[in-house]
Formats: sequence, structure tokens, C-alpha cells
Amino acid sequence: MENNLGFIVKLLVLSGVLSLLIKYAAPGLSIPATDANALIIVLLPPVIMAIALFWRFQAAQKQN
Repeated sequence: MENNLGFIVKLLVLSGVLSLLIKYAAPGLSIPATDANALIIVLLPPVIMAIALFWRFQAAQKQN
């Protein structure tokens, strides 16, 4: 139970920091509105998640 609570607190803090960065720092960035940038922004999170899950799956297979 304590482990889950710690994870939730870390997740909330990270989400808050990310939210503040998006609200205050992101408008200062000059990212051009191109098709390539839109694809990168949309596809990068699922690709990162797929890599992380694949890496975790490979680690679990090596233990067995």
C-alpha cells in the first residue's frame, strides 16, 4: 500500500511540473507548425511506451 501511495504522489508531482512547464515555458519556444513536427509530437509518446514495454518484456524473458 505504501509503495502505491508513493507512486501516486510521484506521478502527481511529475504531472504538476510538466503542466507548469507547458503553461509557462512552452509559449516561449518557437516550434514551427509543420507536418513533420505534428507527427513527431503525436507519435513520440506511443513509440517511447512501446520501446519501454518491449524492454521490460525482454528483461522478463531473460529472468525465466
